[in-house]
Amino acid sequence: MNGSAALTVHFSPLADHQALVGVMMIGAAMLLLSLMAYRRALIGRTLCLVCFLLLFLNPSLVEEQRDAVPDIAVVVTDRSPSQQTGERMARTEKALAAIKNKLAGNPRVELRVVDAPAAGTKLTRETRLFEAADQAFADVPLARRAGVILLTDGQVHDVPADPARLKEYGPVHAVLTGEHHERDRRLTIVEAPAYGIVGQQVNIKFKVEDTSGSDGAATVIIRSNGKESYKALPLNTEQDITVTIDHAGQNVFDLEAEPLDGEISAVNNRAPVIVNGVRDRLRVLLVSGQPHNGGRTWRDMLTSDPGVDLVHFTILREPEKLDMTPQNELSLIAFPFRELFEVKLYDFDLIIFDRYRLNRILPSLYFDNIVRYVKEGGALLEASGPSFTTDESIYNTDIRDILPAAPTGEILEQPYRPTLTDTGKRHPVTQNLHWSGQDSDHPEWGRWLRQVGVTPKSGEVLMNGVDDRPLLILDHVEKGRVAQLASDQIWLWSRGYDGGGPNTELLRRLAHWLMKEPELEEDALNATIENGDLVITRRTLDNKPVNVRVTAPDGKQQKIDLKPTGDGMLQAILPADQFGIYTVKEDDRERFAVNGELNPPELRGLVTTPDILAPAVRETYGTTLWLADTPSPDIRLLPGGRSYGGRNWLGLRTSDSFNVTGVIERPLLPMWAWAAFLLGLLIAAWWMEGRKKRPLVKAPP
Repeated sequence: MNGSAALTVHFSPLADHQALVGVMMIGAAMLLLSLMAYRRALIGRTLCLVCFLLLFLNPSLVEEQRDAVPDIAVVVTDRSPSQQTGERMARTEKALAAIKNKLAGNPRVELRVVDAPAAGTKLTRETRLFEAADQAFADVPLARRAGVILLTDGQVHDVPADPARLKEYGPVHAVLTGEHHERDRRLTIVEAPAYGIVGQQVNIKFKVEDTSGSDGAATVIIRSNGKESYKALPLNTEQDITVTIDHAGQNVFDLEAEPLDGEISAVNNRAPVIVNGVRDRLRVLLVSGQPHNGGRTWRDMLTSDPGVDLVHFTILREPEKLDMTPQNELSLIAFPFRELFEVKLYDFDLIIFDRYRLNRILPSLYFDNIVRYVKEGGALLEASGPSFTTDESIYNTDIRDILPAAPTGEILEQPYRPTLTDTGKRHPVTQNLHWSGQDSDHPEWGRWLRQVGVTPKSGEVLMNGVDDRPLLILDHVEKGRVAQLASDQIWLWSRGYDGGGPNTELLRRLAHWLMKEPELEEDALNATIENGDLVITRRTLDNKPVNVRVTAPDGKQQKIDLKPTGDGMLQAILPADQFGIYTVKEDDRERFAVNGELNPPELRGLVTTPDILAPAVRETYGTTLWLADTPSPDIRLLPGGRSYGGRNWLGLRTSDSFNVTGVIERPLLPMWAWAAFLLGLLIAAWWMEGRKKRPLVKAPP
């Protein structure tokens, strides 16, 4: 900073103000009397009085040492996602370098450059340039604010509405980085549900907007769970589409409008909608064989869930049973086997056979229907009783083709505690099964008293019983699922026998796994956005690394290795630095994660526009320039005025502020000089009066 000096006159009166006023009044009175008595030497007497009063005021010379203080100018560079289009960032960097070069070394202005958003900031949903300017001006007085230069596409979301607030920045200049007359087409979601009932339809409202002003039509591609459909829809009008929720969990509907010829970017032509499918009610068919204590456990568990519709049949009297009860007094109804296992079989989501044994109630040909039902996506749970080891076993029907275990012919009648296998400790059905605060890794559940001996043929063994023999086996059968429980003793847990156990939670998880609930998949793949990162997780039963392919919203793909986390999960975390839908695919499975809201403000408008910043420019006497026309605008420093910009230049306001670093005070004249000067004036006045004296009163003639 340059140093300079300034010289001023300072008065330090030798008396207080009242005495000074008194002296001035006496001197003025004496001067008036002299004027009345004499006509000569008026100038001399007046000079004597003035010099005497000046001495009384004690004048001195004050020399100030000053350091010039530069004014502060702020350049805000827009680095939001919309600025990544075309040549905008290249023009921004070129203009920024030119501004720095032109102000480099100028002592009158200090340049501060800030980015919006700041470097290292996660993806932003809005462009907030004035917020960045406020931070740069936080320690700068209003008088030293030289102005703000905004290098942007004009899509700014925090322009102050108060004119007085705008003037605090000094002149505001909008330097636009895009092209004149840009065109863009965007697809915006107007309304979309977050949840839908599986098997039912939901409505999605959207609009295809075209900045070119066209009133024609555009082709919209609708992708739904791997399927595509095409519709020609009018522009700039709200549209409705109806889609079906095919399954529980994520249902992704991807809407994309065809690109507009010459549009600046197609990034906002696509909008994903994720609707989570939920089941309305679970329809369960429970067929119990011989009545036993566990029958009520199954019924109570299923009827306690308001989301379950239960049809329960218990065979109380078999056809071959003979007694003397008159036929017209029997209260039993005929078993509706045709209605249940042929007409309405596919209306059920889950079939449970509890201690079922063969008899003449259900013809064997209907077991083939059950097998076909499971292979086509149905679910079956078989709870084995003692009859499973006999000739009346359900295993002697076509169902043996889908059961994961075969009977050994043994019935193990002894107390034992169900335990989890290594696979069971990782499987979502049995992992972390808590009971009465016990450690889920080493649970001490109540004992059961009977187990049916089975030999696994397929599937995964999750629980063992007597001598580590298989107790609970789960298996996938083509599109469907089967679970087999080799005991009818789970009811002991519900009664609290020997401390009880997590029977309700285990049966609930079994039912939901059989119904293919996504959170209970043993190899579930999930993708979520957490704190600006894409978090990919996958369950594993063997803890082997898995490779997935990640597709970003802009279409770029990369392969990612998921690594074990030590709890039966594989995971990878990636930065989510784009708005839109991320696709994670492993073999034939896909998961989706939407980053940001459906229509973030940052992507609603991509066209370069001066309109949003026009009020700020107008109120502060700034200007608007297009870098396409003026790649390197000139910078001028102005002390003030009604305009701070022209066709190819930007003006910054200067205040010539300074800091005083030192003060030297010297008397105007030494006291001896004042005395000599006053004495000389008195002698001169006396001499002038002595040349011709005039009497006060004239003599009479």
